[in-house]
Amino acid sequence: MMNSAYRSVHFTASRLINPNPISSSLLHFLPLYSSINAAPRRPTPLSRRNSSTPSSSSSSSFYIPMAGGDDQVPPPESHLLEKQFESFRVQLEESGALREQIRAVVMEIESATRLIQANLLLVHQSRPIPEIIEKAKEKINDLKQFYGRLAEILQKCPGQYYRYHADWRSETQAVVSQLAFMHWLETGTLLVHTEAEAKLGLNSLEFGLETEDYLTGICFMSNDLPRYVVNRVTAGDYDCPRKVMNFLTDLHAAFRMLNLRNDFLRKKFDSMKYDLRRVEEVYYDVKIRGLISGGDPPLNVQS
Repeated sequence: MMNSAYRSVHFTASRLINPNPISSSLLHFLPLYSSINAAPRRPTPLSRRNSSTPSSSSSSSFYIPMAGGDDQVPPPESHLLEKQFESFRVQLEESGALREQIRAVVMEIESATRLIQANLLLVHQSRPIPEIIEKAKEKINDLKQFYGRLAEILQKCPGQYYRYHADWRSETQAVVSQLAFMHWLETGTLLVHTEAEAKLGLNSLEFGLETEDYLTGICFMSNDLPRYVVNRVTAGDYDCPRKVMNFLTDLHAAFRMLNLRNDFLRKKFDSMKYDLRRVEEVYYDVKIRGLISGGDPPLNVQS
């Protein structure tokens, strides 16, 4: 009787402390369940076979070297590209140094040409022509030396004449213009191509005077003739318009034999037509005023 009363009191106290006795009793079995699950499983033959294979073989087959790594080997194309652009760098440096030498000589040619032009401008002031020409000729020898130095520079790069020709093209055209004007003042005729080469000491086989440069220089020379005619008539030389008109007429007819493209030379040739027209107008004014003697060629003023 005592034992049953004790069990009843113990059960009542247990219900007061833990209202859920079933969950509490399950907690006693959790450590046992966890230890059972944590026990190592028995390896299978397949797992033993996979574990025996070294992991490095699979990782090495998918190895990709990082950029900039020590074991990176550049592809052959990279060496070829680097070698090509290295040769380009050397070529450009050598070409630049050569152009600087050419430009230094060309600047001296340009300076000498300006001095010749400054002397020839005095013909428009009715100065004695022989004296003016003699003073301008002093610079021709300098031009000959400058073109000789230019030929020596180009000997360092055989076969590259037309690569650097543009560096002295405009200066050469101006030189031909001044030489042709001096020659006409002396002789009244045209300075031919071979004579221009001889004055500059050029060799047509190695370093010659280009045909287009010569023709352009002749066109430049014709631009000075209308002003010369007007000044000569003002000074009392009434026969000058006839001489210049005949010269430009023959020169213009000769140029018409050429099949010129629509380039700079063609434009300069077109300007010669206007130079001839201005000279013909001056000749017309002198003719109708009776300031020239008879027996002149018939007037042919271009429209």
